[in-house]
Amino acid sequence: MSTNHRLRTRKSALALAATAQAATPAGHAPLTQAEVQAAQRAWCAALVEISQTHARDGHDAARALAARVIDQAYGYGHGPVLFKPTLTTAPQTFRTTREGALAYFVGGDPAFPKDDGFALKGWTACEVDNAAVQIHGNLALTMGNVRVTDDDGDVTTVDKTWSFLKDDAGALRIVLHHSSLPFGEG
Repeated sequence: MSTNHRLRTRKSALALAATAQAATPAGHAPLTQAEVQAAQRAWCAALVEISQTHARDGHDAARALAARVIDQAYGYGHGPVLFKPTLTTAPQTFRTTREGALAYFVGGDPAFPKDDGFALKGWTACEVDNAAVQIHGNLALTMGNVRVTDDDGDVTTVDKTWSFLKDDAGALRIVLHHSSLPFGEG
């Protein structure tokens, strides 16, 4: 490796570190791996709770809960979220709005007629298995698998990429959520 290449690499690493440090909201420590994993576990718990609420209390209760979860977990209040759910089709593949996300999770929105409610599928368990987590100041990137179990005991594994942003209040917000079935399945 040449001296010039080493210097450029070191300068790039220093620039990234400076950017990450500057990106951390004032008064807040940078994100930690534990915070990211807690946010992932909370997402899983919410998915199961929405499903169980639907089975127990009906669609309206599940929709209300899903709306609260989206407002707490996702960054729609900060702008569009880069959300590509597992089971969507063109022309409504991407859900950059809160309304699109809510329709995906619980269905019942005539503007999204193909959505039947991913969160309403009788999920009883959900777990995350990260392949890797990167943390850059107030931004975390994750990639791995999420396994969800339905009420028949069948497990569905999806490939999942998330980006979490620690906002000015110190809350983690999902700003990117990409989910797909593993290649060759579907």
